[in-house]
Amino acid sequence: MMKLQRNSMIVASVIFVGDRASVSHAFMMPASSFKHQRQSFSPFIVKPKIPFMPLASTASSVSSNEDLLPGIAAIDSMNAEINQNLAVLRDQAYFKLYSIDMLASCEYLPQELFECYSETCEIYPVDEEEVPDEIKTVDADEHEFELDGWARWDMPSEDYYDIEEFPEDYTGYDGAEVWNFIHKRIAFEGYAYDDDHWKADFNKAVSGLHSMISAQIVRGIQERVDSGEGFSEDEQWTDPVVEFNRRLGADGETSLALENLYFCYMLLLTAASKARERLLQDCNTGKIDEKAAEALRPILASSLLEDANVKVAYNKLHDHAVKDSDSMASLWEARLRTRDLQRIMNCVQCNKCRLHGKIAAMGLSTAFQILVGRTGEGGDPDRVHRVELAALMESVDKFSRAIQTCHMMQSKE
Repeated sequence: MMKLQRNSMIVASVIFVGDRASVSHAFMMPASSFKHQRQSFSPFIVKPKIPFMPLASTASSVSSNEDLLPGIAAIDSMNAEINQNLAVLRDQAYFKLYSIDMLASCEYLPQELFECYSETCEIYPVDEEEVPDEIKTVDADEHEFELDGWARWDMPSEDYYDIEEFPEDYTGYDGAEVWNFIHKRIAFEGYAYDDDHWKADFNKAVSGLHSMISAQIVRGIQERVDSGEGFSEDEQWTDPVVEFNRRLGADGETSLALENLYFCYMLLLTAASKARERLLQDCNTGKIDEKAAEALRPILASSLLEDANVKVAYNKLHDHAVKDSDSMASLWEARLRTRDLQRIMNCVQCNKCRLHGKIAAMGLSTAFQILVGRTGEGGDPDRVHRVELAALMESVDKFSRAIQTCHMMQSKE
């Protein structure tokens, strides 16, 4: 009963996204070749019945950027193995439990209160006794933050949510209004796709985050088709092949969507590599429990994290960030934008989507925090909080599964 009462409060806080506006990535290249329209923020459920199917070579079909092609090929060849290990990690309390303020109001868009009556939107906090005392203690101890720092997490409370109990699902939610704000206001306008500036790299990463969500939507539609569950009359996206081609295909609305997906995944993998010693230290000292440590170590030992070709995306970001005094002096803008990216998730209508959106935004912010820091030379992983590390590794998992989905859909062509 307590959960139902809590949930009724959460549902009452859901807001209405009325206008399904066009979502454009025109900040990165001409709108005619690089835009999203009517994108949903609705993730998907991963089920083992659809196997990982790597293609013999997809790099050249994903990107024409010769610098990124070897890294894309490396991911295609090694993602299957790390994906299996990440699935085990996802089930560990350290990486699946997050204290989130689901009642936070939207600060960016005028919206009406609207109750989401779809069961696919619903999430409930776990019983308090299901959260290990060690996690609650660490999160409480790490509540402090820098005012001018990177994206900050919600203040810890008694309400923790389990991403395995409420995994990504296709909810039919249309988050176009939120994405439109992200691409027009949070991303940096006036920078072409290949501009020699860290702001262009930031935009690619944000676009990659969007592409990851698009892949989740496609997978969710495919799962719905395979299960025979069908779709309601109000659900507009029902064909996974059509949606994949429209959202992620080379001839679709965003011609570089897949390239940006890989670009952002490379940044996350490199951030995980740079956080390896901190994570292993937490495993050895017991801060990460033994079962979670056992699941984490094979991931940190993966050659994918140390592949020089995968690190090309980070090398570009680093070189652009430190190329001159003006570039370094403007890095405060990156911290500001990641804070905005985190808070705009409070404008997401679907509670389940808000949960996973906040985690993904925090994962990307943590990657920037580790890779860029305040000077462009990177931040200290020892200063990163438990929830940030968990979100980083969960975001690696989300992108790994998004790559899996893209391979699955490409195999249908």
